Amino acid sequence: MGSTLCICSRGVLTIENQRYLFIQKLGEGGFSYVDLVEGVHDGRFYALKRILCHDREDRKEALHEVEMHRLFSHPNILRLEAHCMMEKGPKWEAWLLLPFVRRGTLWNEVEALRDKNAFLSEEKILYILHGICLGLKAIHDQGYAHRDLKPTNVLLEEDDRPLLMDLGSMNHARIEVNGSRQAMAVQDWAAQRCTISYRAPELFSVSSNCVIDERTDIWSLGCVLYCMMFGEGPYDMIFQKGDSVALAVQNSISIPENTRYSQGLQSLLSSMMVIDHLERPHISTILTQLEALHPIIDGQATTRI
Repeated sequence: MGSTLCICSRGVLTIENQRYLFIQKLGEGGFSYVDLVEGVHDGRFYALKRILCHDREDRKEALHEVEMHRLFSHPNILRLEAHCMMEKGPKWEAWLLLPFVRRGTLWNEVEALRDKNAFLSEEKILYILHGICLGLKAIHDQGYAHRDLKPTNVLLEEDDRPLLMDLGSMNHARIEVNGSRQAMAVQDWAAQRCTISYRAPELFSVSSNCVIDERTDIWSLGCVLYCMMFGEGPYDMIFQKGDSVALAVQNSISIPENTRYSQGLQSLLSSMMVIDHLERPHISTILTQLEALHPIIDGQATTRI
């Protein structure tokens, strides 16, 4: 692997007493950058996520993402290799060293197929979805919810094994809302941290007295499954046209007529896209339904279905 990319820069970085060579920039978001680096000690490539921290609250949020990574050692959750805080004048950067997954995200895969007017096979969808569900179950079993599940937050290994990433929006699965002020705080938080076209209906207009739970992720999971089946999320185009996603998610989803996928898979999708979160299944039920569709032997991480 080390021989396939040339070293464009000899900038040396040190993280937890190990040196890394900067190779190239991989991408950037609103408040973070991702660079490709190579370990001097092992010759392996890594993705270095640098989160810009303007104040103490930003540093707290970055360290929260580190803490969430350290809760898990699971084949379907991206592991954190190392981290450090770097002072940059009056500001700080949180550096998170992550494995470099050359193939990219699930969205990259869907988009490449869509450009060829092609779609994922049901077999591949079931395999990828099963891995995502196993990662989500590990998160839910620890009492947390991901809160920002979407195709760009799922990496794919060469064997199609999915890895959940970007754990910065994770928080406790169960949120008890008591009063309009708390409801507005939860709603504002969701507007900042949960991608609009994959956000569950209950996060758009939070009731003054309710309990939000991990089934926000089940709605997002349904949107991810829809994207794998039809080439885009069910609300992606609504958002891109500037129409109201908040209004759209209050109506039952319409599944496009198709002959590519079984009725069982379409029924599984419908079971996730239930507007009332109290009627949505938990992840263990989804896994049971999924494995009934196509039994999986000896574990998702090593077996193709």
